[in-house]
Amino acid sequence: MDPNPTTAPRTHSKAAVPALFQAAIAPLQAFFRLQASSGILLALCAVAAMLWANSAWADTYARLFGARLELGLEGARTSFTFQQLINDGLMTLFFFLVGMEVKRELSAGELRTPARAVLPLIAALGGMLVPAALYAAINRGTPALAGWAIPMATDIAFAIGCLTLVKARVGHGLVVFLTALAIFDDIGGILVIALFYGTGLHVDWLVASAAVVGALWLLNRFYVRNGVAWLLAGAALWYAMHHAGIHATLAGVVVGLCIPSRPTRLGREVLEDLSTYVQGCTRESEDESMRGAQLLYIEDRLEELEPPLNRFEHLWRGWVAYGIVPLFALANSGISLSGMGWSDLLGPLPLGIIVGLFVGKQVGIFSFTAITVRLAGTRMPGGAGLGQLHGVSVVAGIGFTVALFVAGLAFDERPELLTQAKLGILVGSVLSALVGYVLLRFVAKPATAA
Repeated sequence: MDPNPTTAPRTHSKAAVPALFQAAIAPLQAFFRLQASSGILLALCAVAAMLWANSAWADTYARLFGARLELGLEGARTSFTFQQLINDGLMTLFFFLVGMEVKRELSAGELRTPARAVLPLIAALGGMLVPAALYAAINRGTPALAGWAIPMATDIAFAIGCLTLVKARVGHGLVVFLTALAIFDDIGGILVIALFYGTGLHVDWLVASAAVVGALWLLNRFYVRNGVAWLLAGAALWYAMHHAGIHATLAGVVVGLCIPSRPTRLGREVLEDLSTYVQGCTRESEDESMRGAQLLYIEDRLEELEPPLNRFEHLWRGWVAYGIVPLFALANSGISLSGMGWSDLLGPLPLGIIVGLFVGKQVGIFSFTAITVRLAGTRMPGGAGLGQLHGVSVVAGIGFTVALFVAGLAFDERPELLTQAKLGILVGSVLSALVGYVLLRFVAKPATAA
């Protein structure tokens, strides 16, 4: 026998096929293991949408995402476009994931204690209030004022992806700070959407929504792990909120917040049960059904260690990060630049968004954080210096996904304003990413503390 099996010749074609397949998919595996991969895919979809909408095939872009779909039975049918299906339907899963991330951070993550949460909360407030104020000042007295919440958003996928490119110069504590800040940013965005971008409230459907939320509470209280039960309750809440005048995608947030986040039993108890069970199995059964029952028992006990929140988050994260959000970017980033010039960027609407994202975000986050640290006498996040904090504050101005979502709500019936808003979001986000990267890569001192 060859002492080194790895060098033995491959004599069977079956052995060569897996190796060839592995070599083919290795680049894809490496890409998906990259922390910045979801942000990169998001950027590629945005660029592809821009190129598509300004190419000779621009009409196919409009036809595809404007194609009308129908759902329901005869006499009770509803019609919507493919873009509406993505924005109002699939994005509910994005907000479902946001809700679960918020709950995880509040129950067992960086936001579980007031001491941990106060600094990113204050920074997030600065990063929301200052951009909104700048936008409102620039667009005061114009129809574009309805979009005041657009520059409040931070796109966590893009922002963390940007920091990953300079991770040697940014401490882990600062990455955690930006993540917590973005969580509070998401909460603020959710509240803004719920309070200011509805379509008029209907009390009867609000009561129905409250009843479904009560059912969700019961699912949480009785620790229901069945995904179908949560899916049916979530669909009912989406329907009720849609008719109540609240944007239906927020149903995803509510469901995410209701998912149980703690295991039913302690790890020691489960291990003791398994130990007792294994000792009771004196020998391995030759009966196939008996072996299956034994394996099922062990799997059931191990599942008791994993909260439904972890299981659902693991199940949906890939679909959302690599499917739904890139598709949303592809459907909403296609801006026709025909007839536009550089002067269009100086219009109140796009200029307000660019100033809000690029100037307002960095000024709000940096100043609120630095002042709080100075007054409270606490350390900077991760022991960072002012240069690093400034660079991260600039990166937080990347406000892509949620900003586009809010813009679609603000200017749903004003397509000309929506186009200008999208242009401002793209320019402001790209500017924040590039300048933030340069500051962290070439100006700020390397990280010295995690």
